[in-house]
Amino acid sequence: MGRATLTRRFTRFAAIDWSGQAVARPKGLAVAEVGDGGPVLIEREGGWSRDAVLDWLVELADAQADMLVGLDLSPALPFLDRGSYFPGWDGSPGDARSLWAMVDRMSADDPYLAASSVVADAELSRHFRRQRACGDRFGSGRGRLRVCEERQLLAGLSPTSCFNLVGAAQVGKSSLTGMRVLYRLAGRIPVWPFDPVPATGPVIVELYTTIAARAAGVRKGLSKLRDPAALDAALAVLGSAAHLPIARYDDHATDALLSAAWLRTVAGDAALWAPDGLTTEVARTEGWTFGVR
Repeated sequence: MGRATLTRRFTRFAAIDWSGQAVARPKGLAVAEVGDGGPVLIEREGGWSRDAVLDWLVELADAQADMLVGLDLSPALPFLDRGSYFPGWDGSPGDARSLWAMVDRMSADDPYLAASSVVADAELSRHFRRQRACGDRFGSGRGRLRVCEERQLLAGLSPTSCFNLVGAAQVGKSSLTGMRVLYRLAGRIPVWPFDPVPATGPVIVELYTTIAARAAGVRKGLSKLRDPAALDAALAVLGSAAHLPIARYDDHATDALLSAAWLRTVAGDAALWAPDGLTTEVARTEGWTFGVR
């Protein structure tokens, strides 16, 4: 299918813990970077906004930074299980890039690059599980999953449907707001596997921070690290130097720091760039979580 079967050398790595919260500066946004030493949290006065993250990514593109960037969000909705993102709706997009454009267009009046208008739409809301309201097209159980999320289940992970907007594990709003950012990047940075991996410049991949935690020896059920000693112990398992100390240790900051170090460890694994099951159609419509074999 022409997906990346060759690897290239990145010199810098970044991980972005994402948030779909409809506020100016979501507390869940965190950005970490690592080069040759230990990972460093990149901070902004007052906290990060989604617009600020977008600006930072554009700067990477303009500088042609040799960086692999992981975004902790799903860049597309399930498609292949039913042959459509929104089955039964004539306006349903046919591929991921069209989906990004639709989400951004429908959310044009939502501030802070939020996507509240999408889930409030009379037709689309039928597909989402919302607080005190489950759409008649949501399905049963955990809801619809992408192909790579089905693989995560087989690996003992606990993926949540992108159509779920309820509870601590909800990922839908993060995914939709992330799609607005990807659309507004306007192709400045290739997004794997929707785009081929270029010989130079930055590349974006999808992260699932729990995969990084497992690789670092953090036990199931204890994926969140909230103190410097535990974080450095996990980093050591990945072969990383200790992190640069930060003012506040919360799940978002430590997830970003650990995931940046993990990306550096695994980026050269050719098998991760060509996982079994990543067909042309999967890459075009659903994407893939980096690290899922």
